[in-house]
Amino acid sequence: MSTELGILLLLSVATAVAIATTRLKVPYTVALVVVGTGLGAAHLSTPIHLTKDILYAVFLPGLIFEAAYNLTISELRQNLRAIFALAVPGVLLAMAATAGILVLSTDAFANGPRLSWSHALVFSSLIAATDPIAVVALFKTLGAPRRLSVLIEGESLVNDGTAAVLYAIVVGAVTGNGHASLATGALEFVIVVGGGALVGVAIGYFASGLRRRTAEPMIEIALTTLAAYGSFALAERFHVSGIIATLGAGVVCRAQARPEVCSEATNMAVQSFWEYAAFALNSLVFLLIGFEVKLSQLGAAWRPIVLAFVAMTLGRAVVVFVVSALLARTKERIPFSHGLVLTWGGLRGALSMVLALAIPESLPERQLIVTTTFGVVSISIVLQGLTARPLLRRLRIV
Repeated sequence: MSTELGILLLLSVATAVAIATTRLKVPYTVALVVVGTGLGAAHLSTPIHLTKDILYAVFLPGLIFEAAYNLTISELRQNLRAIFALAVPGVLLAMAATAGILVLSTDAFANGPRLSWSHALVFSSLIAATDPIAVVALFKTLGAPRRLSVLIEGESLVNDGTAAVLYAIVVGAVTGNGHASLATGALEFVIVVGGGALVGVAIGYFASGLRRRTAEPMIEIALTTLAAYGSFALAERFHVSGIIATLGAGVVCRAQARPEVCSEATNMAVQSFWEYAAFALNSLVFLLIGFEVKLSQLGAAWRPIVLAFVAMTLGRAVVVFVVSALLARTKERIPFSHGLVLTWGGLRGALSMVLALAIPESLPERQLIVTTTFGVVSISIVLQGLTARPLLRRLRIV
């Protein structure tokens, strides 16, 4: 099967699933993963495999830019401390808590494979990035409070970059290809994240300056596309965070799209383009996640997968509880019901899977980490995605 025919088949399946989910009232992305897993189990091959290069070159820049473009500066400013706390120190705390729970709990499965602290930290770093696309889409459908959507989506945009940088530092230290010093790691983190932000903001302002000189919707769509993918590629070229760069470019392009700069018709055209781009990219990436899942391998490793999922969820709960306690007396206070949704709504997705596949072959227990990651992501998308609607209604948030 040719690549072109494979893409056409995936888009056809995604469209059919989208039509079916409107009647079944099942989260669209959850249905895509289930259908993709079924098609993969039926040995309907696809010429496209989800790799780090494909995710970074095709999917991540478009998805991150679209999400950032839909967040306004005022919303981010009003929730800045909560988003920062969840996405930066929160990711570090989640990594430590998840790794600790994993290592201390392996005694419960004495006959199964065991993870050392170093291997547990590798797993916890790649699983730390939340991917709440399914839940955010559900919030829009049910009319959940806007602030809750901003918190989950804003956090996921930032912690994708945070987790990717921490993952690279941890894997480098464990394999001996990086620096194990805490001070060196912290400096590298600041350089990679800060450099990515500078690149993204610069590209965003440059693209916005060009947008002021034209009133053609097609040209403005081209400029935002170049800002999304150009900021990512340029940041990666200079070895800083492409995810953070695209996030910065998206926020700046949205902030500069004021009525005196861009007409209402032009803004509508740009937003419509990115809505469709997000639909197409999400459809493909979640179907490809399903194709990558091998049920036989997950079934053979069900014990470490269940243990890792519980450890990940408990680590997430620790982060949300600590952040909620710290913000309890501020204007960004997180209600208890919102904290429960933030805990259960922190889905994991494609980024965790491709980071797992990128683990060097020389790392002991690599296959166990990869299989466990795939299992945790599958459980997260299906279980948490399907139960988000009942949870929101039970808590009377919608």
